[in-house]
Amino acid sequence: MFEFIFVTFIVLLLLCILIEWFARQGEHKHVEKISGFTSFQIKFLSIYLINMSADWMQGPYIYALYEYYGFKKEEIAHLFIGGFFSSLVFGTYVGAVADKFGRKKLAVAFAIFYSMSCLTKLSRDFWMLMLGRLLSGVATSLLFSVFESWMVHEHYSKGYSSEGLSQTFSYSTFGNGVVAILSGLVASFIADTFGYVGPFMLALAFLICGAFGVMALWSENYGDTTVDVAGTFTNAINALQADKKVAILGIVQSLFEASMYTFVFMWTPALADENSEPLPFGLIFAAYMVSMMIGSSVFKILNLRAGLTSEVLARYIFGIAAVSLFLPVVLKNKQIILLSFFMFEMMCGMYFPCMGTLRGKYIPENTRSAIMNFFRVPLNLLVVLVLVKVSAMQNSTVFLICTLWLLLALYGTNEFIKMAAATARFVELRPPSPLPSRNHDNHHAEEEI
Repeated sequence: MFEFIFVTFIVLLLLCILIEWFARQGEHKHVEKISGFTSFQIKFLSIYLINMSADWMQGPYIYALYEYYGFKKEEIAHLFIGGFFSSLVFGTYVGAVADKFGRKKLAVAFAIFYSMSCLTKLSRDFWMLMLGRLLSGVATSLLFSVFESWMVHEHYSKGYSSEGLSQTFSYSTFGNGVVAILSGLVASFIADTFGYVGPFMLALAFLICGAFGVMALWSENYGDTTVDVAGTFTNAINALQADKKVAILGIVQSLFEASMYTFVFMWTPALADENSEPLPFGLIFAAYMVSMMIGSSVFKILNLRAGLTSEVLARYIFGIAAVSLFLPVVLKNKQIILLSFFMFEMMCGMYFPCMGTLRGKYIPENTRSAIMNFFRVPLNLLVVLVLVKVSAMQNSTVFLICTLWLLLALYGTNEFIKMAAATARFVELRPPSPLPSRNHDNHHAEEEI
């Protein structure tokens, strides 16, 4: 099995390099080179990826640290559920706070909450660790809403195009794969040298750097500052009721990401075989990240060069993802199942820039952060329900549930497209963007069509 995984990893790596090279050929012809756009991308991506590095460093060692401290599987499960519950409850409100008081301030608050969570890992006390999980739940909600909300607001306020927004999301997904691999390697070395708590202390250093970067490089932007937090919360609910497309978009996102988070818990037992040698989990994880990077590059080719809109691409993403997670339900061959998992990760790599573009296009600016955190409510509910019952279910049953979620996401996408097609904001295929003129300083944002 090791030889198969190693060869597959090499093939995926070469494929990633080839596809990314192809994606970059003539890219300037399809994304306008407005004054300051590249500088803006660097300003956002550098800070975002520093903070994502801190998140990736912790992930592989949370369970291992709890186990090292002597906690039983059931107690560890309670700690994990505490994190999801925190994100479910508090995450709904922090988005409204960000829209009211400023996304930059809440990006700094993210670093503070996550840093405090890292410090709790120095304790062996269960309730101190639970406090850490509650803090990390709030931080996670901020990480996956505030940073994107800040970037989308700045992007459109500077007059950049929707094609440029898709490119930024594609770069962030590709870069996320790179930092995930590098963070995993560095965290592994730190854990071997200083113990399982070491990666959390290194993540703390990255979070501090990220906070100072936000304070030094980012300007402040807001949602609707004329209403209080409760009013922002109410406005977000009203926006979801007023525009069914936004509500469906949130449901589709929750269904896909619930499948994705469930997959994170399930891929290890799905591949494990008691009668064979231990699997090289680090190598498999690296192959997953390379697969995600391939998906990001493929999205860039199909969206920017072939002219397929994010609405249309979402159909293919959810359909292929459903097939990928259905194969473990009907097949027993571990090699084929592993290949299906790599395909699912490619779809994740396409999903993130695709969904990011759709959120940027359809979610109203004045309640963007609040609505994005509303989207995480059903996501966290679905994941918690599966986690509570996962020990009583067969692996195939869990993957079947994920497949059904993805099929529902596909159905929801079709309904979303029908609604979007009734407006002037959507067509099935757009022509590639024309070559830009030399003067784009006064260029205004264009709707993605």
